[in-house]
Amino acid sequence: MRLRNLFIPVTDMNTEQLQTFVDSNEEGSFTLLDVRQPSEYEAARIPGSKLLPLPTLDDRLNELDSQKPVIAY
Repeated sequence: MRLRNLFIPVTDMNTEQLQTFVDSNEEGSFTLLDVRQPSEYEAARIPGSKLLPLPTLDDRLNELDSQKPVIAY
């Protein structure tokens, strides 16, 4: 699976829009994807997010469920 096949570009979400999305969707029905470095993830992360650092993302796409929306930050 390649990056282009997984992600459909959308407009940016601000923090309020993200919170509304999270609150209105069942936990586990989407993936919050943190593409920062591990040290940044450890310092501050959104609970329930999955860490796949950007440099490794292409090689680790199989870890994402292509049937669920992905919100990357």
